[in-house]
Amino acid sequence: MALAQFESAADLLSLDPNLRLRLMAPKRSIMVSIPVRMDDGHVEIFSGYRVHHDNTLGPSKGGIRYHPEVSLGEVAALAMWMTWKCALMGLPFGGAKGGVNCDPSRLSRNELQRLTRRYTTEIVQFIGPEIDIPAPDVGTNDQVMAWMMDTYSQIKGYAVPGMVTGKPVVIGGSLGRTEATGRGVVACIVEALKDQGTTLAGKRAVVQGFGNVGANVARFLFEQGAQVIAVSDVRSGVYNAVGLDIPALLQHVAETRFVAGFKHGEAITNADLLLLPCDLLIPAALAGQITEENAPHLACAMLVEAANGPTTPAADQILNARGIFIIPDVLANAGGVVVSYFEWVQDLQQFFWKEKEINEKLCTLMVEAYQTVRDTARSNQIPMRQAALMLAIRKIAQAQLARGLFP
Repeated sequence: MALAQFESAADLLSLDPNLRLRLMAPKRSIMVSIPVRMDDGHVEIFSGYRVHHDNTLGPSKGGIRYHPEVSLGEVAALAMWMTWKCALMGLPFGGAKGGVNCDPSRLSRNELQRLTRRYTTEIVQFIGPEIDIPAPDVGTNDQVMAWMMDTYSQIKGYAVPGMVTGKPVVIGGSLGRTEATGRGVVACIVEALKDQGTTLAGKRAVVQGFGNVGANVARFLFEQGAQVIAVSDVRSGVYNAVGLDIPALLQHVAETRFVAGFKHGEAITNADLLLLPCDLLIPAALAGQITEENAPHLACAMLVEAANGPTTPAADQILNARGIFIIPDVLANAGGVVVSYFEWVQDLQQFFWKEKEINEKLCTLMVEAYQTVRDTARSNQIPMRQAALMLAIRKIAQAQLARGLFP
């Protein structure tokens, strides 16, 4: 998917063949074995990965994913998308991604900590505030980042808070980081609706995925007057035709971990949820959810990609032909890496900003990026995804030409 999207945008740019080849392959791919002593005393071996796609603009940046489907190919694709995302947002970062093939829900807290610390040790020479800065992703959180930061700092012999982002505020994390991706998604939606002469008030929204990103998207939409009629998580979904009470649902999930059993809605499957008639469909789960099989049946006016790679290239063509407006992932969900950048800057300077200032800076960058992509799409009469990728790839290509080829 990542390569197909890149090739399409590269064709539109008439990208130099040498630059095309350089950008198609990651700069560095790391595979490690992670032996972990489990609570019962036996040792299990997990596979871990860290891929640096590009570092032309600065140190690479990207999340760490703990999931049973993590593979080198998936991590490499996500690293490529991070390169485009950082370039599009004007950040001094390249793209990276990492992950461990595991099911974190089946690990105890102690097992998760031992896995995290050993994984960090295995890749320690390839990460750091001037090399590559990890962050949370699917299956990881601020606690995992705290363990990574502590392990790295123990090896270095002094505290290095800037080596990860998305960590707890008490050890150098940034205010507003937890909500940043969701806030950025909603900022893009508001701007897109403004172009259409309307607002969020009364809009019917469907959110697939109710983790950190999806839950915050649903909360912000609810607070701004939208009707969130359906949400789902890894196990099930819940639907209410007149709108879910999102604060009550968040409380339910806090108590039970899942949306199942929420008394103010009826059960719905993930597959059926994607096909509900709505104004806004927001996939905020895993990649490859919208395919050529279900794309002809989507009943949304706007698709907003809060997840990475939720729409396959074949589905993309179908949705574009149907006139469904798409805000692509490299733009829509960039709020997380933007505030990760703010966190990194604050850690390096040891000077921390107020949350209001962070949120204002985030929304300003998101709106400016949306407007630039929109104007490029309109002037070239191309979809938003191709416009976003063209802008990002052109920036990396120009930087690589300026730096030259060594030796």
